[in-house]
Amino acid sequence: MMQQRAHILSGEQKPRSQTQRAASELRRMIVSGELPAGSSYLETELAEMLDMSRTPVREATLMLEAQGLLEVRPRRGVKILSISPEDMEEIYQILTELESLAAERVAERSTSPEMLEPLREATQRMEDALARDDREAWAAADEDFHTRLVELSGSARLKSVIANFNDQVRRARALTLYIRPAPTKSNADHRALIAALEKGDAALARKIHREHRIAAKSLMISLLSKHGFHQI
Repeated sequence: MMQQRAHILSGEQKPRSQTQRAASELRRMIVSGELPAGSSYLETELAEMLDMSRTPVREATLMLEAQGLLEVRPRRGVKILSISPEDMEEIYQILTELESLAAERVAERSTSPEMLEPLREATQRMEDALARDDREAWAAADEDFHTRLVELSGSARLKSVIANFNDQVRRARALTLYIRPAPTKSNADHRALIAALEKGDAALARKIHREHRIAAKSLMISLLSKHGFHQI
């Protein structure tokens, strides 16, 4: 299995179209519930379902494992991971307060326009990705925005605590990324936050980001509940 992982990371893959097709189809099957949370499958079973060879399926499962959708278990196939709306409710409550504090601290630090450039760049990448309907690129840029925001707060403790929760948020995002509405509001929220940070308005920065995270939490929990994801 370690050799397989090294194979993936080195970029020495089978034709990308096959691996990507397998990953896309498996993701769809997980999100739709066709592969229910908590269920387990052998590699050969998945290959038969997708009507393709085991190699692209193996590579696809490693990709989806990195996204938190499933667990690859050596010699035992894969297990579809579950997620709880109740867990997300609690996680987002904590993240909302911590990241809002981070936004407030950034505004208070008298940041220069140059310091905020990574936030502008990430937001532009989000808008570019949305324009071409590339949800994965949008999610990567959005995650980069939030990571950079916390880093700019200058608090190593905030960064450490928030990082502990982000792995679980990534998994929920992967499950809902393709069933959520186009995230135009998130992009607009980021632009508004940057404007508040540029003015050094700490109260406004905190308010904008808090409302942004609350809206994200409501959407996430709604999608998880609607599509039947639950803890097993």
